[in-house]
Amino acid sequence: MKIAVVGTGYVGLVTGTCFAETGNKVTCVDIDKSKVDKLSSGTITIYEPGLEKIFLRNQKEGRLNFTTSLADGIKDAQIIFLALPTPPGEDGSADLKYILGVAADLGKIIEPTDYKVIIDKSTVPVGTSDKVHAALIKSGANENSFAVVSNPEFLREGVAVDDFMKPDRVVIGTSSEKAKKILNDLYAPFVRQGNPIIFMDEKSAELTKYAANSFLATKITFMNEIAQLCELLGADVDLVRKGIGSDERIGKRFLFPGIGYGGSCFPKDVQALAKSSKEVNYDFKILEAVMDVNSKQKLHLLPSIKKYFNGNLKGKKIALWGLAFKPNTDDIREAPALYIIDALLAEGAAVSAFDPEGMPNVKQLLGDKIYFANNQYDALQDADALVIATEWSEFRTPDFEKITGLLKNKVVFDGRNLFDLQQMQDLGFYYVSIGRKVIG
Repeated sequence: MKIAVVGTGYVGLVTGTCFAETGNKVTCVDIDKSKVDKLSSGTITIYEPGLEKIFLRNQKEGRLNFTTSLADGIKDAQIIFLALPTPPGEDGSADLKYILGVAADLGKIIEPTDYKVIIDKSTVPVGTSDKVHAALIKSGANENSFAVVSNPEFLREGVAVDDFMKPDRVVIGTSSEKAKKILNDLYAPFVRQGNPIIFMDEKSAELTKYAANSFLATKITFMNEIAQLCELLGADVDLVRKGIGSDERIGKRFLFPGIGYGGSCFPKDVQALAKSSKEVNYDFKILEAVMDVNSKQKLHLLPSIKKYFNGNLKGKKIALWGLAFKPNTDDIREAPALYIIDALLAEGAAVSAFDPEGMPNVKQLLGDKIYFANNQYDALQDADALVIATEWSEFRTPDFEKITGLLKNKVVFDGRNLFDLQQMQDLGFYYVSIGRKVIG
């Protein structure tokens, strides 16, 4: 099939590349000429494990192309994916200006004799498909020349290629039987192992994405609340996690306590669902609590850090391992590390940070406000303490002897519970983690 993907951000680039991998002819469209030039020359613009290999292969085979021209990009495409930003507004609502703007442009250039399936791939509020349809009609599109479909993505950064190629499910919202047949054929190669393509109405599909992410954010937040209770009661959250995770009704995933969730999806989607609820006069109390707890959780370690240094961080050097909101990505959006850095700097501390992939993005944001280390051990040189904010694999089994030689004090504040309590005690560290007893 011939496919156009409008937007070459995280979702758009993964979507376009993975569809090309199954033999489709894909053209990705973006207004950012410098980005299009990079992609056209074979330079990938995001970090995602496994993506570059198939990106280069499909570009070489001529199945993956890039352009700044919307008209050229969609000319022969039967299917058009809208993978555009939906940033949160000040009130938490999703901003649809990019999607509706492109919809209006499409309405002007789609030929009356064409039939194109226009798909909202971005995470959008309930009712967006109706707004896209209206924008197309208003700008001159023929009612019979298109169908608007909701097809939310469920990609996890760090494993997005596997998620796309072997999805748990494909959710498609459409009232068009013709569009349903086209998309069933498109996704057939991805569900050969029997995972379902679930067809539903457009509004239900739109709500499904928000409901899924909000539920997972709630699950994380619940465990962070349990972790705080463990600290007060003297229980061990790791043991509690194992005890409840073995219940198949609950499951083991998303039960790891930490310093809050971040990224481009959970914060934005929870806010947007809460805002949509308010618009229909429904008080979604759980979501309000989730947002409040997560906001506070990002700075959960700060009181412990200040307590250790007798309330005075001025002149202290704090090493920070991890800047991305999660491992295996360079995404720093709403990353807890950024909140920790701001708080430490406000207290007069200096910060020395290392992240395998996230440093260039933080450099753009913070400039020379902190020191960016060459490696994880360089960050420790003469630091008064180490804070761990992201659970990169290379942080899990470090050289503790080297750590001891570089830190001024054997002090670790671990926001991701990477280390065993007994091990840290045997090594003589002062060790604070989440929902577990303090060592030292």
